[in-house]
Amino acid sequence: METAGYVTLTRQSGLMREMEIIAHNIANSATAGFRQQGLVFSEYVQAIEGGDSLSMAAARVKKTSAAQGILTQTGNPLDLAIEGTGFFQIETPNGTRLTRAGAFNVDSVGDIVSSDGHRLLDIGGAPINVPPGEADVKVASDGTVSLGDQLLGQIGIVEPEAGADLRREAGVLFETDAALRPSSAGLVLQGHLEGSNVDAIAQLTRMIEVQRAYEMGQKLLDMNHERSKNALQTLIK
Repeated sequence: METAGYVTLTRQSGLMREMEIIAHNIANSATAGFRQQGLVFSEYVQAIEGGDSLSMAAARVKKTSAAQGILTQTGNPLDLAIEGTGFFQIETPNGTRLTRAGAFNVDSVGDIVSSDGHRLLDIGGAPINVPPGEADVKVASDGTVSLGDQLLGQIGIVEPEAGADLRREAGVLFETDAALRPSSAGLVLQGHLEGSNVDAIAQLTRMIEVQRAYEMGQKLLDMNHERSKNALQTLIK
């Protein structure tokens, strides 16, 4: 295959991956706490025979949008939203994970847990327990959880260091190897949920653009194949 074919194939491969990400974003446009992802295209240079090089397209880096989702008032005292930057810390079987999904409840032993049953952690990394049968829990903007005059703990709102890599583990959970620090610009809103930050219209528009770009690339590959076939037939004759 000629170099033009290799270059086009790398672009086609990246467009297929981007289409999968866009479809996933659109499917989760109504999922609370979901963060939109995008694909970053970059140049990939491969050395070839004769001391030359071949410039191709690489689409291997996923970028997570940090845009604020729409905040909706629910009235449920354990529905929590973060206004500004930061994430809740959730304890999972695979370790601590980050999330913006704030639909919490109290489990059978009194721990505040996510909809998947993962315990919400305080600023020190410990679970927050609510006395059995108590429902009048108050959560202040700094994450402090109290019941009347009794302090139950402070929800840990954290953020990774600047430029840190966030890896999506599940729909609304993220993993990072970076050090975590308390968020300096995140406020907790009790009785609210943050919706998905997916811009559905923009994603649909991008889906059309990707589809057209893929079709153009396919036409180029077909033309290149036909030209190579004709050249071989001419040589045989």
